[in-house]
Amino acid sequence: MVSNFIKQSDNLVKSDYSKPEDNSWLDLIYSVSKKVGSSSRVTKLMQQTINMTQKTLNAMAASILLFDDNDKELYFEVASGPVGKVLKRVKLSTDFGIAGHVARTGKPLIVNDVTRHASFHGKIDEITGFVTTSMICAPLLVHRKTLGVIEVLNKLDGSDFNDQDLEGVVAVAATSAMAIENARLHQDVLDSYKATISTLAAAIDAKDPYTHGHSQRVSEYAMMGGKTLSLPEENMETLEYAGILHDIGKISIDAQILNKPGVLDSDEWKAIHEHPSTGYKLLKKIPFLEKASEHVLYHHERYDGEGYPVGIKGHNIPIEARLIAVADAFDTMTTDRSYRSAMSFEEAINRLFDCSGTQFCPKAIEAIVSNLSPSSEVS
Repeated sequence: MVSNFIKQSDNLVKSDYSKPEDNSWLDLIYSVSKKVGSSSRVTKLMQQTINMTQKTLNAMAASILLFDDNDKELYFEVASGPVGKVLKRVKLSTDFGIAGHVARTGKPLIVNDVTRHASFHGKIDEITGFVTTSMICAPLLVHRKTLGVIEVLNKLDGSDFNDQDLEGVVAVAATSAMAIENARLHQDVLDSYKATISTLAAAIDAKDPYTHGHSQRVSEYAMMGGKTLSLPEENMETLEYAGILHDIGKISIDAQILNKPGVLDSDEWKAIHEHPSTGYKLLKKIPFLEKASEHVLYHHERYDGEGYPVGIKGHNIPIEARLIAVADAFDTMTTDRSYRSAMSFEEAINRLFDCSGTQFCPKAIEAIVSNLSPSSEVS
């Protein structure tokens, strides 16, 4: 049914029609369906959805309620209207109220006089001071599972909700339910990825007792810089992975080399210099780490082109790799190593700026250092 609505709305948007006010809910479904594919933050999507739904139906308020962990209570995930902020602190038992009735039965309702409906429960109105007179409520259904409900309250002009309004809200609810479920599945996979990544990073750090936590700190410093530079969300995610895994190539290096307190010989330096390429080869075969693998490859390139393993320079080095280079150097300088004691915060910062424009990208230094103070170092 939803796909038919979306197809109808797609045709509607592309053509002229004489009574747009009669078909505005089709535009709403079209807009929501587009956002499902473009928004990676489900809460943002839901907020946009209820705002559009409220406006389209000329309603006073709208909200999406989701089941709590025990499936016995609903909480307001998003809410618009005059008491939307208050509702964020409220939970509803599914044993009471029209929303609870719809959540239990899985069947949508129009109620144009709530005082006449047996399931109406005035608890929310008592808490908020809002007066509910009429309501549309539809379940968020996906794969025969109810995730929650969407409700729209009180036409601003005092008129009744009609079947066309209900049909539109049901379609929006179905589309929103798919978005919520997909986001949850995506988050589950993402959490598994991150757990795997953290395990890999810990295995690398464990080879050298002096570098415990280094990979995580580098990632966090680099992310600070990425946020300052307003990198897109997708780039930030890739930066996080690359930061944690920047030294994954060291898994092939003998621990005696990594822990050697004295000067490395030429063969040992060669082994060290190969770790970005080794890391790249390991990660590029993993689909969700393919982009991150390039930043791992380039994180020892220098801004002046004198780095390794490729020798690219300046803006030819991805900004993510430039950020990781600065973060890596800062954390290395401010932690004890087998061959020297940690530098002070001030000395490390001075060293970074001394190498600005040669070893490090000036923009990357500024982005990271602007977030740092002696008391703000990550741990």
